[in-house]
Amino acid sequence: MSDARPKPIPIPDDLTRPFWEAARERRLVLQRCATCNYYNHPPRHACDACLSQQLRFEPVSGLGRIHTFTIMHQRDVPGFESEAPFINIVVELEEQPALFMLSNLPISERDRLRIGAPVKVEFEDRGNGEIVPQFRIC
Repeated sequence: MSDARPKPIPIPDDLTRPFWEAARERRLVLQRCATCNYYNHPPRHACDACLSQQLRFEPVSGLGRIHTFTIMHQRDVPGFESEAPFINIVVELEEQPALFMLSNLPISERDRLRIGAPVKVEFEDRGNGEIVPQFRIC
C-alpha cells in the first residue's frame, strides 16, 4: 500500500525514559523493586507487589515463552497496513511468572507459532535512532 504510514515510535516520559534509552543501545531493561525484587512492567510509580516506590531499571535476559497470541487481519492499523495479516504475541519473560511484554511477528512465523514457544528479544530499528524491542521465535 503506497500510502502506508510509518510504524509508531515511542514517546518516552520521565517514567519510561530508562527503558527506551536502553532499547536504543539494544539492551532490554525492566523496572524492578529494590525492596522485594519484583519486576514491574510497564513501568509504574509503585511496585505492584509491595507498593514500594524504590524502583530501578535492571537488565533482563530477553528470553521467554509465548503466553498467548492473535492474528491481526485489519489493514488499518497505523504503520502495519502493508504487513497485515500479522501476529500479535504476549510474551511471558523467564525472570518471573506473569511478567508480560507485547510484540508482533510476521505472518511467515505462523507455522512455528504455538502457545509456549520459546522466544528471544531482538531490536527493530524504526529510523531516526528509535529502537523497539521485539520478540522472535527461537
